[in-house]
Amino acid sequence: MTWSFTEDRPIYLQMQEQIKLFIVSGVYPAGSKLPAVRDLAAEAGVNPNTLQKALAELEREGLVYTQRTSGRFVTEDVNMINSLKTELAQEQIMKFLKKMEEMGFEKSETLELIKKTAEEMK
Repeated sequence: MTWSFTEDRPIYLQMQEQIKLFIVSGVYPAGSKLPAVRDLAAEAGVNPNTLQKALAELEREGLVYTQRTSGRFVTEDVNMINSLKTELAQEQIMKFLKKMEEMGFEKSETLELIKKTAEEMK
């Protein structure tokens, strides 16, 4: 796993987003145990308290949960994970469409360009 952070937003928010991506992409599948906070923080190169804050927010959202003596786990609710995956994809699509609109493309032109590009990638 590669962690990357920018200076424009708090690190705990960026960690939260990246953990969500790791969950929806299957790096951390439904029901799997997350690495220990200290291990994950060391891997990401951040303070464990920063990671703790990100995980607390993910717990509040119901995406992860704590078993008192066993650690933290990803939710077993596959529907929740799939909904999050769709939501994240829609956010990216909206950003992309807005950017294309700013460049002067109509939605129909953008869709045609996507089709053409996808065919060329085959």
